Amino acid sequence: MTSLELGTRKLYEFLEANDAVKNFNRKQRIVLVASDFDEQTLSAVAWLNNNQVDIGCYRLIPYKLGGEIYLRIEKLLPVTPCNDFFVNLLDKSPATTAKKRNISRRTLPKINTLLAWGAVREGDIIAAKGREEEAVLLANGNVNVNGTEKSLQEWLKEVYDWSSVQTYAFAVHKESGKTLAQLREEYMMKEDGESS
Repeated sequence: MTSLELGTRKLYEFLEANDAVKNFNRKQRIVLVASDFDEQTLSAVAWLNNNQVDIGCYRLIPYKLGGEIYLRIEKLLPVTPCNDFFVNLLDKSPATTAKKRNISRRTLPKINTLLAWGAVREGDIIAAKGREEEAVLLANGNVNVNGTEKSLQEWLKEVYDWSSVQTYAFAVHKESGKTLAQLREEYMMKEDGESS
């Protein structure tokens, strides 16, 4: 008997003893946990959900308050409908898309939409929250850092030396002193008020 045959026999005996022959490896669940997820990951997970793969994304953010550590856990996926997370490969203009449909909390507007709304402007200074580093916002939504063009996320990941960062929570609009997340929420509320 080969080692493969012996291993297979032992495994089968174990499964039989635990009454798991019929249901072993029939239902897997994948759980992804991170401080944030990029659009491509959410799009892939949403597609897998729509194709009967049990996979979920959970955002886990640690906070330190007065010497105590707290965790904020937010379930991003699966939700219904998953179509909200699909990346639109044909239309590259978030500003156009935002005007065509109501914005839900799951499909938050990106920097190009904030520029189109006038919440931020080309040439505005964007600071890294709690740091001294600053960058200049460009018309295309990227930033100029010491003469080099980078995406907001790329720049902030370098500043904090993290593999992932919540871009809108850690990018501060210097003129207003508000994070991009705060500005976005204000303008979303304003847009919702005007549309109702």
